[in-house]
Parts: sequence; C-alpha cells; structure tokens
Amino acid sequence: MTPINAKRVYRLMKRHGLLLERHTGRRRVREHDGQVATIRSNSRWCSDALEFTCWSGEIVRVAFALDCHDREVIGWVATTAGISGEMIRDMVVRCVEQRAVRAPHPVQWLSDNGSIFAAHKTIEIAGTLNLLPCFTPVESPERNGMAEAFVKTFKRDYVRVNPIPDAAAALTLIDSWMEDYNTVHPHSRLGYRSPRQLHPSSKKAHGPVDTLAFPLNFNELRQHRFRTQPIDWPRQRLCAFIAA
Repeated sequence: MTPINAKRVYRLMKRHGLLLERHTGRRRVREHDGQVATIRSNSRWCSDALEFTCWSGEIVRVAFALDCHDREVIGWVATTAGISGEMIRDMVVRCVEQRAVRAPHPVQWLSDNGSIFAAHKTIEIAGTLNLLPCFTPVESPERNGMAEAFVKTFKRDYVRVNPIPDAAAALTLIDSWMEDYNTVHPHSRLGYRSPRQLHPSSKKAHGPVDTLAFPLNFNELRQHRFRTQPIDWPRQRLCAFIAA
C-alpha cells in the first residue's frame, strides 16, 4: 500500500478550508461593565457549583446560593454524585423558605448557563416563587463574580486547610464551614463583618439536611418531588400558597 503523504493531505485540506481553527490559548477580552452587588438584601441572589477532591480520591460537588448584598450563603446542596436539576430546585425552595421572600418585586437569581440551572422545570419553579432567572453570557464567569469569589474563598479558607480523609467526612464538615462563613468570616465589602453581623436577625441558613419550617406548607410540596409531577401542578399549588 502506498504510504500517505501527510503534508499533501494537510495542504489539500487547507486549500478547501477543512482545517480546524488553531488553539492559541488566549481568550477574547470581555468588558465587564455590570455590577453584581446590590444595595439591599433579597434583590439578587447568585448561584454556582464547585467540586473538590478528598484525600481518598473521592470527589464532592457543592451547589450554593448567595445574597448579592450581604454575601450570606442562603442555601446549599452537597453530593458525591452529579448535581441534578432536582437538587437545585430543592435548594431554590430552601432559599425562599430561609429568606421568607414575599416581596412584590421579583428577586433575580443569577447563574451560569449550566443545564442544572437552565432546566425548564427549574425556571418554572423559580418563576412561581417570584424569582427571575438571569444567566451570564457564555464563557463569561466574571459576570457572576461574587459566586466565583466565594468558590475561591471556600477552597482557600476551608477545603485546603482542613483534613478531608474521605467524602463522608467532607459532607459532615460542609455544614460547619458554611455556618462559619456566615457568622465569622469577615468580608472587606461589609466593613470586615460577617453576613450575620451585618444582619443579626438573619436566621440560620438551611443546609442539605435541614428541616423546613416555612409558614407556607413547603413540606407537603417537597414530598411530591417535582420530577414526578406535571409542571402545571406545582405552579398551581405554589400560587395558592403564596396567595394565602
């Protein structure tokens, strides 16, 4: 068999425009002219996900939601498997329960374009709870800079300085890390106070295993698990709860 001349093949592919664009390792510079922070609480929440590796090699994944004014971690979920849309929807309900948001104006929910945040059911539930889903442009993590900053802080001040032998230990520690972040960790933008020091009346944030105590009957709602019900059902029920 006659050997193939690689240079000739390359030349022909180039002539007919069949070559892939070269990877330069550089990204386009994007102007960031927006502002994530808000002047009051419960105007915008931001959300993102992170993962870290335990000493055993197990990977723990965490999704969280922050208030863009007081920086409090309102809710979070943690798992050793993939984070699902259902987990995000449960976290959304916990956040609304935590802050008891019944304001006449929608609260913006800022996230990236990940499928767990952009899922149709998630958007439906968020809209029913008076949340307005907002998504950053593709390949623009700086548009969700507050959540990105929290990821850096969480890994630097908690993950890397604590012994994490396995995933079970990590899942146990995450609750205390989040509580420490909310009550002790200083923030320069808050005058080196913690979120709870800025708002002493704020309730303890709900982690993945906390029990709901919201005046609206969210316990009954969560028992049905959104994925097993038509989208119109939770919308009707939630509207009835909110109007009550």
